[in-house]
Amino acid sequence: MGRHLLFNLIQVAVVLAFAPLVAGVLARLKEIVQSRRGPSVFQPYRDLRKLFHKDEVVSDRSSWIFRFTPYLVFVTPLLVTLLIPVLTDYPLFFAFMGDMLGGGFILALGGFFATLAAVDTGNPYGPVGASRTRMVGFLAEPVFMIVFFTVSFVAGSTIPYIVQQAWVTPLANFFAPSHVLLLLAFLMLILAEGGRIPVDNPTGHFELAMIDESKALEYSGRGMALMKWGGYMKLFVLMCIYLNVLVAPWGLAHEQTLAAVLLAIPLILFKIFCFLLVLVVIESSLAKLRLFRITEFLGAAFVSAVVAMISRLFAF
Repeated sequence: MGRHLLFNLIQVAVVLAFAPLVAGVLARLKEIVQSRRGPSVFQPYRDLRKLFHKDEVVSDRSSWIFRFTPYLVFVTPLLVTLLIPVLTDYPLFFAFMGDMLGGGFILALGGFFATLAAVDTGNPYGPVGASRTRMVGFLAEPVFMIVFFTVSFVAGSTIPYIVQQAWVTPLANFFAPSHVLLLLAFLMLILAEGGRIPVDNPTGHFELAMIDESKALEYSGRGMALMKWGGYMKLFVLMCIYLNVLVAPWGLAHEQTLAAVLLAIPLILFKIFCFLLVLVVIESSLAKLRLFRITEFLGAAFVSAVVAMISRLFAF
């Protein structure tokens, strides 16, 4: 038990430490593909350090929701980290405290409060971005639910560690039509929840076009740093779920030793780097969708998930 608790703490430390690096590498790769000279891969760390040392300005019209939200957005990805395989393919101390649906609810809780905080200050641009964020969330949640029901039906369990073994073992399951469609649906879900192109442009700062970035529009100083860091960790956690649960457990530690867990860190980071290349190709090949075309994008993700569920049911 003590060893598993230590491994859980290592997983949390990995998400905390490397989530900004993953965001920096993704931004740098996009700049390289677009033949531009962008910032260093360590720029997110510099931004966080600068923001933590700045004073925080809070509107006198805001309530406790505005002050509480950055801490909730920061903590929720860390709670999900305790439930999913980040470095090990065997359950750890908190693995059975919640399932995939519970993890989705925890992440949605942070997004819900971030939306409330965007409206709380009375800024005219905050409610516009908050309504768009909720629209994307309402469309993305059914996709997650169908993906969850499908993988749970196949695995006979809702625990991510057990789901991972059922989907990628034997290897033939990986190439099943239902699995391929689920991978496509979850990839589209990551693009929507992570605020990536074609749903949103993370580098855009035009108030009338913001979606995900609008939630932190009124924050400064420590609050802004926590919001940014929480966003980095949310994307990192979604990629871990996608790669370690649905794609392949390659790189995860099989042995219950500290050396095996530490060795898994560079292997998992390499797997994430390969996935970042896929994201760069997608974001560099597509343009940002108009607002009312986002429904079609997430509708296609929903249809893919439903077809995957139906094909899996008939396979039995």
